[in-house]
Amino acid sequence: MQHSRRLEEFKKSVTNKFNIYNSLFLSLPYKNVENVGILIPLLLDQCEKGLKAGKEPQEILEVFFSNFVNIEDERERLDFMFRIIQYVERQVVLYDSVEDAAFPKLQKYSNSLTIKDYFELVNRTKNWDKVSKKLSTFSARIVLTAHPTQFYTPAVLDIIAELRSLIDHDQIYDIDVTLQQLGLTSLINAKKPTPLDEAKNIIYILRNTYYDAVGELYQYVKSNIKDEHFANYNIIKLGFWPGGDRDGNPFVTADITRQVADELRLTLMKCYYNDLKELRKKLTFKGMQDDLNELSAKLYLAMFDAKAPIQYSEIINHLESVREKLISDYHELYLDLLDQFIDKVHIFKTHFASLDIRQDHSKHKLAVETILKKQGAIKESLDELKEKELVQWLLQKELKLDPADYDEEIVKDTITNIQQLKAIQERNGEDGCNRYIISNSEDIFSVLFVFGLFRWCGWDEKEITFDIIPLFETMKGMEVSEEVMQTLFDIPKYRKHLERRNETHTIMLGFSDGTKDGGYLKANWSILKTKETLSKVCKKNGIKAVFFDGRGGPPARGGGKTHRFYAAQTKDVANHEIQLTIQGQTITSTYGTKEQFIHNSEQLLTAGLSNNIYGKELVMTSAQRKLMEELSDLSFDKYDALKQHEKFIPYLEHRSTLKYYTKANIGSRPGKRGNKAKLTLSDLRAISFVGSWSQLKQNVPGYFGLGSAIQKLKEEGRLNEVKKLYREVPFFKALMLNSMMSLAKTNFDLTSYMKEDPEYGEFWDILHDEFELSKKMLLQISGLKILMEDEEVSRESVKIREKIVLPLLVIQQNALYHITQKSEYLDLYEKIVTRSLYGNINASRNSA
Repeated sequence: MQHSRRLEEFKKSVTNKFNIYNSLFLSLPYKNVENVGILIPLLLDQCEKGLKAGKEPQEILEVFFSNFVNIEDERERLDFMFRIIQYVERQVVLYDSVEDAAFPKLQKYSNSLTIKDYFELVNRTKNWDKVSKKLSTFSARIVLTAHPTQFYTPAVLDIIAELRSLIDHDQIYDIDVTLQQLGLTSLINAKKPTPLDEAKNIIYILRNTYYDAVGELYQYVKSNIKDEHFANYNIIKLGFWPGGDRDGNPFVTADITRQVADELRLTLMKCYYNDLKELRKKLTFKGMQDDLNELSAKLYLAMFDAKAPIQYSEIINHLESVREKLISDYHELYLDLLDQFIDKVHIFKTHFASLDIRQDHSKHKLAVETILKKQGAIKESLDELKEKELVQWLLQKELKLDPADYDEEIVKDTITNIQQLKAIQERNGEDGCNRYIISNSEDIFSVLFVFGLFRWCGWDEKEITFDIIPLFETMKGMEVSEEVMQTLFDIPKYRKHLERRNETHTIMLGFSDGTKDGGYLKANWSILKTKETLSKVCKKNGIKAVFFDGRGGPPARGGGKTHRFYAAQTKDVANHEIQLTIQGQTITSTYGTKEQFIHNSEQLLTAGLSNNIYGKELVMTSAQRKLMEELSDLSFDKYDALKQHEKFIPYLEHRSTLKYYTKANIGSRPGKRGNKAKLTLSDLRAISFVGSWSQLKQNVPGYFGLGSAIQKLKEEGRLNEVKKLYREVPFFKALMLNSMMSLAKTNFDLTSYMKEDPEYGEFWDILHDEFELSKKMLLQISGLKILMEDEEVSRESVKIREKIVLPLLVIQQNALYHITQKSEYLDLYEKIVTRSLYGNINASRNSA
């Protein structure tokens, strides 16, 4: 009943409203475009009928241009296709706005567990003491990244925000005018953004959405928890990667890192100044003007001059002085407003969001190798040193590095950056930048190189106020992670460092590269087992383990339903804090409005706290674990065979949009690591890898191998075992439901013409067969009749979004075909492919 009411509200507030406002949009009063809007529904109809009939994209477009548009000239057809792409992009923006505006209404009929629901459940189960204690220390860290998946520019975000407000109040005339504005506003970057541009785009969202949203969520928890001394200002923490994440991005330099740190602080001071300005209108009482005026002047200076920072303690001292006078002399008038502002200052301090530093292990190895060559310790390679000797250099030898002594840019920049981190902490506070993450960690030196570099760059080892975080993302990395961490714990100097870091170790696990490496089920199962193993090894050594998940938007990169995933973790996984990355367009699509941010943050908190309601803990029996292992191995065998297929990489290179990701002005980061001429899977970035399958509407990384694995057990008469696993193990069910989402967004009709391809037809058949088998097997084990049957609203949303972009995708496939035919308009067809990426990425919202 609840589901049908929610679906009814969705049809009323989303489907119907979109159709109404889309009719306005389809008749924009601009020269040369009015016919495009009218013809798009006809093209959609031709695409749906043509693909169902097995026609190739070029056939569908030939019929459309000959019968409906009467354009014979190829150059004119290309111009028309560009205009269609521009229209579809804007239709996606309109749909996003309508759906976002309906979000609060839809939540009334949601089964999601909010903080309010959580408190009501706790009231019934009488677990307040336990919950209060947990809430006083628990936190969720949402780390915003600028990985190269499209998110809207500030100009477009402003239009979306305006449309949301107008749609909410059904102001048709104003909506019409705003849609005309949207029609004239460019949706894409004129040039490739710099890392600083990316940072500023996300800081815009911090200022306009998250500053108030985090404050409101904190106030709600504080006012409802039965603890008058509650002061967990870390309950929601914001992390920040743009400007600090240099893994695979040579454009992130020490200078960029400093600029971004300053930008975060200056923007926060603007937020504080505006809040204080409103407070001063209320606090007009004698005796507190000196503090208010002095603080206002300091904030004003600090928000424009990067060299005039104000300390967190200074802000609090002024506000506490005002607070005392308000209580003693002015009957606590407006005390609630002042306290809310003070709470925000305690939450954000002077950093706004914690800027993480990230770099690939190989770059640190190069830096250490170069430094030790200069020191005369080695001639060419670190292999010349025994492990014990290398450890001694890193932990015992005193060096004094000067970046000017080195020619290699990466070495100079690594030294410069580590040396400047002290100054960033002095300006933004220690919380502003205190984590250093190492990608591709596979041995103890991933951590020890960084520890050694800090020492050599002038940091007293007793004052290294940084958490050094290994990122285990490959299958090999996860396999050796227990040994790596235990070896580190056994090193006295490193153990002393951990004592100074509150006996806590953050460990990052990467879903994106894990899935690329091991396939969907194998990667996720390996990550869960790794978390359990590392939780034990940390506990055994008296260390609190905190896991940081490198999760992308789509299921293939660890995305999907976040609450469902975290609520399904077993009791053997340390549960002190939830940390995850929010990537690309997911920042605006899942956390883009205040309502969405609060809701999804609540989902993280309630998922992490859910075990405390009933005292139940999720346990998997040995038989269930054995079955998971079997399924994992079987699915990996199928996926690995696909990876080893001679056409695997060539198919992506020549039949997908892979190489066009780097041509789109989406992100500052290159599409692959390294500069080798021949593309390898290990060099390929997970985002462009997953995104290319998404553009093809094949979504291979989100399910490939599952069908074969389940089918094998079915042939052995064990299907009921898998059905039982689905019913009884939340973790397995969460993975299967996420895979169903990937399957629901898959459309092999779009590329069915490839089965006749002399070079890639057989490979396409392998992909298609596994898709059909996976769909069939997942429906069988779940008992569902259709994919996403229990998620009516999400299913409807996917359906509408897929319809909107179908003409764009047919145009894209047509362009890819003409590129293989060496068309005389090759350049224009390539531009069409590149341009068509944006609308499809945004429509997908999580890109798979």
